[in-house]
Amino acid sequence: MFLQRASAPVLLTTFLIAAASAPSVAQTATTAPAMASPAAMASPGAMAPAPAAAPTAKPVMASQLIHVSTCHPSLNLMQSGGGYYGGFAPAPFVGGYWGDAYGVGFYQPPVVTSDPQLAIDYKNISTKVMKHIEFGLVVNGILRAEVQDAGTFSPQAEIKHRFGISKNVFPIQSGLPVCAPLRITFEDGTKWRNPRLPPKNHNIYYHP
Repeated sequence: MFLQRASAPVLLTTFLIAAASAPSVAQTATTAPAMASPAAMASPGAMAPAPAAAPTAKPVMASQLIHVSTCHPSLNLMQSGGGYYGGFAPAPFVGGYWGDAYGVGFYQPPVVTSDPQLAIDYKNISTKVMKHIEFGLVVNGILRAEVQDAGTFSPQAEIKHRFGISKNVFPIQSGLPVCAPLRITFEDGTKWRNPRLPPKNHNIYYHP
């Protein structure tokens, strides 16, 4: 009995020394890798790549729709013949005004032989019938006048029309005049507006 009581403190001391020398479980334990939550893994788009950006459509340019072979403004004309016929002339009851591609009311004079005119020879090179075309007379990169034509303009049909223009257009000075399409309405109801409208001389809106 005495031996058992005496050995008890010895065993306790031995146990405490062994416990102190053993490596800590917390120190030897390795850190487990982080895992995504079940909800995130279940999401359909969790692992899907980001959608690619949609390609930007290239604008349709005027040169893809109309080919202009002649653009001839004249101040003193008495112009007749040459295969040119009178183009669109605004009805008298609207006073010759119409809303242009810039969103401004523009006055287009009627075709009168003794007044300035603009002769345009052009062709519809698109695949669709055109019903309404607005042209801009551009000189040295500046819009000097506008005209509009109305009718049925089939693909590949050559059109030779004359239009009344203001005396304010002249003098034109140097520079090759260009008749640039500004806006087109097609027979199917679709519309096109020139994505590169030229800068304009604001005097074009003054009606003499």
